[in-house]
Amino acid sequence: MSDALTPTPPVEPPPPTEQDGVADELAEASAFDEALNLGAAEPEVTPEAEEDNRWREAAREILSGRLAVAFGAVILAFLVGSLLIVFTNSNVQAAMGGDGNFFSAAGSAIIDAYDALIRGSIWNWQGRNFNAQILPLTRTLRHATPLIAAGLGVAVTFKAGLFNIGGRGQMIFGAIGSGWLAFGLRDAGIPFPLHLLICIIGGMLAGALWGALAGFLKAKTGAHEVIVTIMLNFVAYHLLQYLLATPGLMQDPARFDPITPPIPGSARLPALYSDLNWGFVISLLLVAACWWLLNRSTAGFAFRAVGENPRAAKVAGINVARTTVIVFAVSGALIGFAGAHQVLDPASPGGFGDTIDGGIGFDAITVALLGGSSPVGVLFAGILFGAFRAGGVPMQAQVGVPAEIATIIQILIVMFIAAPPLVRAIFRLPQPSQAAKAKKDARKTQKTITKAARLTAKNNEEVVSE
Repeated sequence: MSDALTPTPPVEPPPPTEQDGVADELAEASAFDEALNLGAAEPEVTPEAEEDNRWREAAREILSGRLAVAFGAVILAFLVGSLLIVFTNSNVQAAMGGDGNFFSAAGSAIIDAYDALIRGSIWNWQGRNFNAQILPLTRTLRHATPLIAAGLGVAVTFKAGLFNIGGRGQMIFGAIGSGWLAFGLRDAGIPFPLHLLICIIGGMLAGALWGALAGFLKAKTGAHEVIVTIMLNFVAYHLLQYLLATPGLMQDPARFDPITPPIPGSARLPALYSDLNWGFVISLLLVAACWWLLNRSTAGFAFRAVGENPRAAKVAGINVARTTVIVFAVSGALIGFAGAHQVLDPASPGGFGDTIDGGIGFDAITVALLGGSSPVGVLFAGILFGAFRAGGVPMQAQVGVPAEIATIIQILIVMFIAAPPLVRAIFRLPQPSQAAKAKKDARKTQKTITKAARLTAKNNEEVVSE
Protein backbone atom coordinates (compact mmCIF):
# COMPACT_ATOMS: atom_id res chain seq x y z
CA MET A 1 0.00 0.00 0.00
CA SER A 2 2.84 2.38 0.84
CA ASP A 3 4.49 1.61 -2.51
CA ALA A 4 1.25 2.39 -4.34
CA LEU A 5 0.95 5.77 -2.58
CA THR A 6 4.56 6.74 -3.29
CA PRO A 7 4.53 9.42 -6.00
CA THR A 8 6.48 8.64 -9.10
CA PRO A 9 9.22 11.10 -9.92
CA PRO A 10 8.50 13.37 -12.94
CA VAL A 11 10.03 12.29 -16.16
CA GLU A 12 12.42 14.92 -17.48
CA PRO A 13 12.14 15.62 -21.22
CA PRO A 14 15.16 14.83 -23.31
CA PRO A 15 17.53 17.74 -23.87
CA PRO A 16 16.76 19.65 -27.07
CA THR A 17 18.94 18.78 -29.97
CA GLU A 18 20.13 21.05 -32.79
CA GLN A 19 17.65 19.44 -35.16
CA ASP A 20 14.78 20.29 -32.80
CA GLY A 21 15.88 23.97 -32.69
CA VAL A 22 15.97 24.18 -36.45
CA ALA A 23 12.55 22.57 -36.67
CA ASP A 24 11.11 25.07 -34.17
CA GLU A 25 12.58 28.01 -36.11
CA LEU A 26 11.15 26.66 -39.35
CA ALA A 27 7.75 26.23 -37.74
CA GLU A 28 7.78 29.78 -36.36
CA ALA A 29 8.86 31.20 -39.72
CA SER A 30 6.15 29.24 -41.50
CA ALA A 31 3.53 30.51 -39.06
CA PHE A 32 4.77 34.08 -39.45
CA ASP A 33 4.70 33.82 -43.25
CA GLU A 34 1.25 32.33 -43.11
CA ALA A 35 0.02 35.09 -40.80
CA LEU A 36 1.36 37.79 -43.14
CA ASN A 37 0.23 35.89 -46.21
CA LEU A 38 3.77 35.94 -47.49
CA GLY A 39 3.76 32.36 -48.44
CA ALA A 40 1.13 32.82 -51.09
CA ALA A 41 2.36 32.72 -54.61
CA GLU A 42 2.57 36.09 -56.37
CA PRO A 43 0.08 36.52 -59.14
CA GLU A 44 1.54 36.04 -62.56
CA VAL A 45 2.09 39.32 -64.41
CA THR A 46 1.24 39.20 -68.08
CA PRO A 47 3.38 41.07 -70.63
CA GLU A 48 0.42 43.37 -71.37
CA ALA A 49 0.04 44.28 -67.68
CA GLU A 50 3.79 44.83 -67.33
CA GLU A 51 3.74 47.17 -70.36
CA ASP A 52 0.80 49.11 -68.88
CA ASN A 53 2.64 49.46 -65.56
CA ARG A 54 5.72 50.72 -67.36
CA TRP A 55 3.77 53.41 -69.22
CA ARG A 56 1.84 54.32 -66.07
CA GLU A 57 5.08 54.71 -64.13
CA ALA A 58 6.60 56.80 -66.92
CA ALA A 59 3.56 59.09 -66.97
CA ARG A 60 3.77 59.47 -63.20
CA GLU A 61 7.45 60.39 -63.37
CA ILE A 62 6.73 63.03 -66.03
CA LEU A 63 3.76 64.56 -64.22
CA SER A 64 5.59 64.64 -60.89
CA GLY A 65 8.73 66.22 -62.32
CA ARG A 66 9.86 69.83 -62.44
CA LEU A 67 8.89 70.23 -66.10
CA ALA A 68 5.21 69.62 -65.35
CA VAL A 69 5.35 72.07 -62.44
CA ALA A 70 6.99 74.72 -64.65
CA PHE A 71 4.37 74.20 -67.37
CA GLY A 72 1.58 74.46 -64.78
CA ALA A 73 3.14 77.65 -63.39
CA VAL A 74 3.10 79.23 -66.86
CA ILE A 75 -0.56 78.30 -67.34
CA LEU A 76 -1.55 79.72 -63.95
CA ALA A 77 0.37 82.92 -64.65
CA PHE A 78 -1.48 83.39 -67.95
CA LEU A 79 -4.82 82.72 -66.24
CA VAL A 80 -4.14 85.39 -63.64
CA GLY A 81 -2.90 87.69 -66.41
CA SER A 82 -6.22 87.12 -68.19
CA LEU A 83 -8.08 88.38 -65.12
CA LEU A 84 -5.90 91.49 -65.05
CA ILE A 85 -6.58 92.08 -68.75
CA VAL A 86 -10.30 91.76 -68.16
CA PHE A 87 -10.49 94.23 -65.29
CA THR A 88 -8.23 96.82 -67.00
CA ASN A 89 -10.14 96.80 -70.30
CA SER A 90 -12.43 99.78 -70.88
CA ASN A 91 -15.00 97.74 -72.86
CA VAL A 92 -15.28 95.23 -70.03
CA GLN A 93 -15.71 98.03 -67.51
CA ALA A 94 -18.48 99.51 -69.66
CA ALA A 95 -20.15 96.09 -69.92
CA MET A 96 -20.04 95.77 -66.14
CA GLY A 97 -21.97 99.05 -65.99
CA GLY A 98 -24.77 97.56 -68.09
CA ASP A 99 -23.68 98.73 -71.56
CA GLY A 100 -23.08 95.29 -72.99
CA ASN A 101 -22.49 91.60 -72.44
CA PHE A 102 -19.81 91.15 -69.79
CA PHE A 103 -18.70 87.66 -70.85
CA SER A 104 -18.52 88.59 -74.52
CA ALA A 105 -16.48 91.70 -73.76
CA ALA A 106 -14.18 89.78 -71.40
CA GLY A 107 -13.56 87.02 -73.93
CA SER A 108 -12.83 89.51 -76.69
CA ALA A 109 -10.39 91.42 -74.45
CA ILE A 110 -8.43 88.28 -73.57
CA ILE A 111 -8.32 86.97 -77.14
CA ASP A 112 -7.29 90.33 -78.60
CA ALA A 113 -4.55 90.82 -75.98
CA TYR A 114 -2.92 87.43 -76.44
CA ASP A 115 -3.40 87.66 -80.21
CA ALA A 116 -1.38 90.88 -80.16
CA LEU A 117 1.22 89.26 -77.90
CA ILE A 118 1.67 86.34 -80.29
CA ARG A 119 1.75 88.53 -83.40
CA GLY A 120 4.32 90.75 -81.73
CA SER A 121 6.60 87.97 -80.49
CA ILE A 122 6.22 84.80 -82.58
CA TRP A 123 4.42 85.10 -85.91
CA ASN A 124 2.57 87.97 -87.55
CA TRP A 125 0.13 86.25 -89.88
CA GLN A 126 -1.07 89.66 -91.05
CA GLY A 127 2.33 90.50 -92.55
CA ARG A 128 2.55 91.27 -96.24
CA ASN A 129 5.42 88.83 -96.88
CA PHE A 130 7.52 86.19 -95.14
CA ASN A 131 10.04 88.71 -93.80
CA ALA A 132 7.29 90.74 -92.16
CA GLN A 133 5.66 87.62 -90.77
CA ILE A 134 8.82 86.24 -89.16
CA LEU A 135 10.07 89.62 -87.92
CA PRO A 136 8.47 89.16 -84.44
CA LEU A 137 10.30 85.85 -83.91
CA THR A 138 13.65 87.41 -84.77
CA ARG A 139 12.94 90.21 -82.29
CA THR A 140 12.10 87.65 -79.62
CA LEU A 141 15.37 85.80 -80.19
CA ARG A 142 17.29 89.08 -80.14
CA HIS A 143 15.74 90.00 -76.78
CA ALA A 144 16.37 86.45 -75.55
CA THR A 145 20.10 86.51 -76.34
CA PRO A 146 21.27 88.53 -73.29
CA LEU A 147 18.66 86.82 -71.10
CA ILE A 148 20.06 83.40 -72.01
CA ALA A 149 23.66 84.43 -71.36
CA ALA A 150 22.86 86.15 -68.05
CA GLY A 151 20.56 83.29 -67.02
CA LEU A 152 23.39 80.82 -67.61
CA GLY A 153 25.62 82.91 -65.33
CA VAL A 154 23.08 82.84 -62.51
CA ALA A 155 22.42 79.11 -63.08
CA VAL A 156 26.12 78.30 -62.64
CA THR A 157 26.11 79.89 -59.19
CA PHE A 158 22.88 78.09 -58.30
CA LYS A 159 24.57 74.78 -59.12
CA ALA A 160 27.35 75.69 -56.69
CA GLY A 161 24.88 76.53 -53.92
CA LEU A 162 25.48 80.28 -54.31
CA PHE A 163 23.15 83.18 -55.12
CA ASN A 164 24.40 85.78 -57.57
CA ILE A 165 22.31 88.94 -57.30
CA GLY A 166 25.08 90.96 -58.95
CA GLY A 167 24.00 90.44 -62.54
CA ARG A 168 23.39 94.15 -63.02
CA GLY A 169 26.88 95.13 -61.90
CA GLN A 170 28.53 92.38 -63.96
CA MET A 171 26.50 93.42 -67.03
CA ILE A 172 27.59 97.03 -66.51
CA PHE A 173 31.24 96.00 -66.33
CA GLY A 174 30.81 93.87 -69.44
CA ALA A 175 29.36 96.91 -71.21
CA ILE A 176 32.20 99.13 -69.95
CA GLY A 177 34.87 96.68 -71.11
CA SER A 178 33.41 96.04 -74.56
CA GLY A 179 32.40 99.67 -75.12
CA TRP A 180 35.77 101.07 -74.13
CA LEU A 181 37.53 98.68 -76.51
CA ALA A 182 34.98 99.40 -79.24
CA PHE A 183 35.37 103.18 -79.52
CA GLY A 184 38.84 103.27 -77.95
CA LEU A 185 40.32 101.19 -80.77
CA ARG A 186 38.23 102.84 -83.46
CA ASP A 187 41.21 104.63 -85.02
CA ALA A 188 43.63 101.70 -84.65
CA GLY A 189 42.67 100.25 -88.02
CA ILE A 190 41.68 96.84 -86.60
CA PRO A 191 39.51 94.96 -89.16
CA PHE A 192 35.95 93.88 -88.49
CA PRO A 193 36.14 90.31 -87.22
CA LEU A 194 39.16 90.90 -85.00
CA HIS A 195 37.83 94.14 -83.50
CA LEU A 196 34.51 92.48 -82.65
CA LEU A 197 36.26 89.49 -81.08
CA ILE A 198 38.42 91.78 -78.94
CA CYS A 199 35.34 93.64 -77.71
CA ILE A 200 33.46 90.44 -76.82
CA ILE A 201 36.43 88.94 -74.96
CA GLY A 202 37.06 92.25 -73.21
CA GLY A 203 33.45 92.44 -72.04
CA MET A 204 33.51 88.88 -70.74
CA LEU A 205 36.82 89.44 -68.94
CA ALA A 206 35.52 92.63 -67.32
CA GLY A 207 32.41 90.80 -66.10
CA ALA A 208 34.56 87.90 -64.88
CA LEU A 209 36.80 90.23 -62.86
CA TRP A 210 33.81 91.93 -61.23
CA GLY A 211 32.23 88.57 -60.46
CA ALA A 212 35.52 87.18 -59.12
CA LEU A 213 35.70 90.13 -56.73
CA ALA A 214 32.40 89.05 -55.20
CA GLY A 215 33.63 85.46 -54.96
CA PHE A 216 36.89 86.59 -53.35
CA LEU A 217 35.04 88.61 -50.69
CA LYS A 218 32.78 85.64 -50.05
CA ALA A 219 35.65 83.14 -49.79
CA LYS A 220 38.13 85.22 -47.78
CA THR A 221 35.90 87.25 -45.44
CA GLY A 222 32.86 84.99 -45.13
CA ALA A 223 30.55 87.83 -46.23
CA HIS A 224 27.24 86.64 -47.64
CA GLU A 225 27.24 86.70 -51.43
CA VAL A 226 23.77 88.29 -51.60
CA ILE A 227 24.89 91.36 -49.64
CA VAL A 228 28.22 91.57 -51.48
CA THR A 229 26.74 91.34 -54.97
CA ILE A 230 23.95 93.83 -54.23
CA MET A 231 26.44 96.38 -52.94
CA LEU A 232 28.71 95.81 -55.94
CA ASN A 233 25.72 96.56 -58.20
CA PHE A 234 25.56 100.08 -56.79
CA VAL A 235 29.33 100.50 -57.06
CA ALA A 236 29.29 99.48 -60.73
CA TYR A 237 26.31 101.70 -61.54
CA HIS A 238 27.77 104.84 -59.97
CA LEU A 239 31.17 104.10 -61.51
CA LEU A 240 29.50 103.99 -64.93
CA GLN A 241 27.76 107.29 -64.21
CA TYR A 242 31.11 108.84 -63.32
CA LEU A 243 32.76 107.55 -66.49
CA LEU A 244 29.89 108.81 -68.65
CA ALA A 245 29.86 112.26 -67.05
CA THR A 246 33.62 112.83 -67.20
CA PRO A 247 35.09 114.23 -70.44
CA GLY A 248 38.07 112.28 -71.64
CA LEU A 249 36.90 108.97 -70.14
CA MET A 250 33.75 107.53 -71.73
CA GLN A 251 31.67 110.62 -72.50
CA ASP A 252 31.10 111.53 -76.13
CA PRO A 253 33.22 114.65 -76.81
CA ALA A 254 30.54 115.96 -79.16
CA ARG A 255 27.79 115.88 -76.52
CA PHE A 256 27.15 117.23 -73.05
CA ASP A 257 24.80 114.49 -71.79
CA PRO A 258 26.19 111.30 -70.19
CA ILE A 259 26.51 108.99 -73.17
CA THR A 260 29.40 107.25 -74.93
CA PRO A 261 30.63 107.85 -78.46
CA PRO A 262 28.96 105.78 -81.20
CA ILE A 263 30.10 102.18 -81.54
CA PRO A 264 31.98 101.74 -84.85
CA GLY A 265 30.77 99.26 -87.44
CA SER A 266 33.91 97.14 -87.08
CA ALA A 267 32.82 96.24 -83.52
CA ARG A 268 29.14 95.58 -84.26
CA LEU A 269 27.64 92.10 -84.25
CA PRO A 270 26.72 91.21 -87.84
CA ALA A 271 23.09 90.63 -88.72
CA LEU A 272 22.03 87.01 -89.08
CA TYR A 273 18.50 87.47 -90.41
CA SER A 274 16.15 90.43 -90.10
CA ASP A 275 16.48 91.78 -86.51
CA LEU A 276 18.47 88.75 -85.36
CA ASN A 277 22.26 88.98 -85.08
CA TRP A 278 25.06 86.49 -84.51
CA GLY A 279 24.90 87.08 -80.77
CA PHE A 280 22.13 84.47 -80.61
CA VAL A 281 24.45 81.89 -82.17
CA ILE A 282 27.07 82.75 -79.56
CA SER A 283 24.46 82.29 -76.81
CA LEU A 284 23.70 78.81 -78.18
CA LEU A 285 27.40 78.00 -78.05
CA LEU A 286 27.47 79.22 -74.44
CA VAL A 287 24.56 76.90 -73.61
CA ALA A 288 26.50 73.93 -75.01
CA ALA A 289 29.67 75.03 -73.21
CA CYS A 290 27.85 75.38 -69.88
CA TRP A 291 26.25 71.97 -70.29
CA TRP A 292 29.66 70.40 -70.86
CA LEU A 293 31.19 72.38 -68.00
CA LEU A 294 28.56 71.35 -65.46
CA ASN A 295 28.08 67.74 -66.52
CA ARG A 296 31.29 66.52 -68.13
CA SER A 297 34.21 68.45 -66.64
CA THR A 298 36.16 68.15 -63.41
CA ALA A 299 35.55 71.82 -62.65
CA GLY A 300 31.81 71.31 -63.05
CA PHE A 301 31.92 68.38 -60.63
CA ALA A 302 33.72 70.60 -58.14
CA PHE A 303 31.02 73.26 -58.58
CA ARG A 304 28.23 70.78 -57.89
CA ALA A 305 30.08 69.09 -55.03
CA VAL A 306 30.57 72.42 -53.27
CA GLY A 307 26.92 73.24 -53.85
CA GLU A 308 25.68 69.96 -52.40
CA ASN A 309 27.98 69.73 -49.38
CA PRO A 310 30.96 72.09 -48.94
CA ARG A 311 32.35 70.07 -46.02
CA ALA A 312 32.27 66.81 -47.93
CA ALA A 313 33.83 68.56 -50.92
CA LYS A 314 36.65 69.83 -48.72
CA VAL A 315 37.25 66.33 -47.36
CA ALA A 316 37.39 65.05 -50.95
CA GLY A 317 40.27 67.43 -51.64
CA ILE A 318 38.37 70.29 -53.32
CA ASN A 319 39.53 73.80 -52.48
CA VAL A 320 36.18 75.38 -51.58
CA ALA A 321 37.47 78.97 -51.44
CA ARG A 322 39.14 78.75 -54.85
CA THR A 323 36.09 77.05 -56.33
CA THR A 324 33.87 79.85 -55.03
CA VAL A 325 36.02 82.47 -56.76
CA ILE A 326 36.06 80.46 -60.00
CA VAL A 327 32.27 80.01 -59.92
CA PHE A 328 31.69 83.75 -59.63
CA ALA A 329 34.29 84.45 -62.32
CA VAL A 330 32.56 82.07 -64.76
CA SER A 331 29.19 83.54 -63.85
CA GLY A 332 30.49 87.07 -64.34
CA ALA A 333 31.97 86.18 -67.74
CA LEU A 334 28.63 84.85 -68.99
CA ILE A 335 26.74 87.87 -67.69
CA GLY A 336 29.49 90.10 -69.09
CA PHE A 337 28.68 88.77 -72.55
CA ALA A 338 25.09 89.89 -71.99
CA GLY A 339 26.40 93.39 -71.34
CA ALA A 340 28.66 93.24 -74.38
CA HIS A 341 25.71 92.17 -76.53
CA GLN A 342 23.73 95.21 -75.41
CA VAL A 343 26.58 97.46 -76.51
CA LEU A 344 27.45 95.72 -79.78
CA ASP A 345 23.87 95.00 -80.90
CA PRO A 346 23.36 96.59 -84.34
CA ALA A 347 19.73 97.30 -83.42
CA SER A 348 20.97 99.86 -80.85
CA PRO A 349 22.66 102.60 -82.91
CA GLY A 350 24.87 105.23 -81.35
CA GLY A 351 26.42 105.01 -77.90
CA PHE A 352 24.98 103.86 -74.60
CA GLY A 353 24.06 105.42 -71.27
CA ASP A 354 23.59 104.28 -67.69
CA THR A 355 20.46 102.24 -68.55
CA ILE A 356 22.42 99.76 -70.64
CA ASP A 357 21.54 96.79 -68.41
CA GLY A 358 17.80 97.22 -69.07
CA GLY A 359 16.84 95.17 -66.01
CA ILE A 360 18.31 92.02 -67.58
CA GLY A 361 20.59 91.41 -64.60
CA PHE A 362 17.59 90.83 -62.35
CA ASP A 363 15.46 89.10 -65.00
CA ALA A 364 18.29 86.57 -65.33
CA ILE A 365 17.42 85.29 -61.85
CA THR A 366 13.87 84.46 -62.94
CA VAL A 367 15.16 82.85 -66.14
CA ALA A 368 17.52 80.61 -64.14
CA LEU A 369 14.74 79.67 -61.71
CA LEU A 370 12.26 78.84 -64.48
CA GLY A 371 14.92 76.85 -66.32
CA GLY A 372 15.72 74.81 -63.21
CA SER A 373 19.39 75.91 -63.40
CA SER A 374 19.77 73.62 -66.41
CA PRO A 375 21.48 75.11 -69.49
CA VAL A 376 18.81 73.73 -71.83
CA GLY A 377 16.05 74.90 -69.48
CA VAL A 378 17.63 78.37 -69.33
CA LEU A 379 17.63 78.47 -73.15
CA PHE A 380 13.85 77.93 -73.39
CA ALA A 381 13.12 80.15 -70.38
CA GLY A 382 15.16 82.94 -71.97
CA ILE A 383 13.20 82.62 -75.21
CA LEU A 384 9.91 82.76 -73.28
CA PHE A 385 10.93 85.92 -71.45
CA GLY A 386 12.29 87.35 -74.68
CA ALA A 387 8.82 86.84 -76.15
CA PHE A 388 7.32 88.84 -73.28
CA ARG A 389 9.75 91.68 -73.95
CA ALA A 390 9.11 91.65 -77.70
CA GLY A 391 5.32 91.28 -77.47
CA GLY A 392 4.58 93.56 -74.52
CA VAL A 393 4.84 96.82 -76.47
CA PRO A 394 2.68 95.66 -79.45
CA MET A 395 0.09 94.40 -76.97
CA GLN A 396 -0.15 97.86 -75.48
CA ALA A 397 -0.02 99.73 -78.80
CA GLN A 398 -2.57 97.60 -80.66
CA VAL A 399 -5.05 96.62 -77.95
CA GLY A 400 -4.42 99.15 -75.20
CA VAL A 401 -3.41 96.54 -72.61
CA PRO A 402 -0.80 97.94 -70.20
CA ALA A 403 2.66 96.63 -71.06
CA GLU A 404 3.26 96.06 -67.35
CA ILE A 405 0.89 93.07 -67.49
CA ALA A 406 3.57 91.14 -69.40
CA THR A 407 5.97 91.92 -66.54
CA ILE A 408 3.38 90.83 -63.99
CA ILE A 409 2.96 87.51 -65.82
CA GLN A 410 6.73 86.96 -65.58
CA ILE A 411 6.62 87.66 -61.84
CA LEU A 412 3.68 85.28 -61.38
CA ILE A 413 5.57 82.53 -63.20
CA VAL A 414 8.40 82.83 -60.70
CA MET A 415 5.99 82.89 -57.76
CA PHE A 416 4.28 79.69 -58.89
CA ILE A 417 7.62 78.04 -59.68
CA ALA A 418 8.62 78.73 -56.07
CA ALA A 419 5.48 76.96 -54.80
CA PRO A 420 5.40 73.46 -56.37
CA PRO A 421 2.91 72.06 -53.81
CA LEU A 422 0.40 74.75 -54.83
CA VAL A 423 0.77 73.95 -58.53
CA ARG A 424 0.47 70.21 -57.86
CA ALA A 425 -2.64 70.76 -55.75
CA ILE A 426 -4.37 72.91 -58.37
CA PHE A 427 -3.66 70.57 -61.30
CA ARG A 428 -3.81 67.40 -59.16
CA LEU A 429 -0.32 66.38 -60.19
CA PRO A 430 1.13 63.34 -58.41
CA GLN A 431 3.80 63.77 -55.80
CA PRO A 432 7.31 62.61 -56.73
CA SER A 433 7.71 58.89 -56.18
CA GLN A 434 9.72 58.23 -53.02
CA ALA A 435 11.14 55.03 -54.46
CA ALA A 436 12.21 56.75 -57.67
CA LYS A 437 13.65 59.66 -55.71
CA ALA A 438 15.60 57.31 -53.45
CA LYS A 439 16.92 55.42 -56.47
CA LYS A 440 17.94 58.66 -58.16
CA ASP A 441 19.63 59.92 -54.98
CA ALA A 442 21.49 56.62 -54.64
CA ARG A 443 22.80 56.87 -58.21
CA LYS A 444 23.76 60.48 -57.63
CA THR A 445 25.57 59.63 -54.39
CA GLN A 446 27.44 56.75 -56.01
CA LYS A 447 28.46 58.97 -58.91
CA THR A 448 29.64 61.67 -56.51
CA ILE A 449 31.67 59.18 -54.46
CA THR A 450 33.31 57.77 -57.60
CA LYS A 451 34.27 61.19 -58.93
CA ALA A 452 35.48 62.30 -55.50
CA ALA A 453 37.70 59.24 -55.29
CA ARG A 454 39.16 59.94 -58.74
CA LEU A 455 39.74 63.59 -57.87
CA THR A 456 41.43 62.66 -54.58
CA ALA A 457 43.66 60.15 -56.37
CA LYS A 458 44.57 62.79 -58.96
CA ASN A 459 45.46 65.29 -56.22
CA ASN A 460 47.57 62.68 -54.42
CA GLU A 461 49.44 61.90 -57.64
CA GLU A 462 50.17 65.61 -58.13
CA VAL A 463 51.45 65.89 -54.56
CA VAL A 464 53.69 62.83 -54.99
CA SER A 465 55.05 64.14 -58.30
CA GLU A 466 55.89 67.46 -56.66
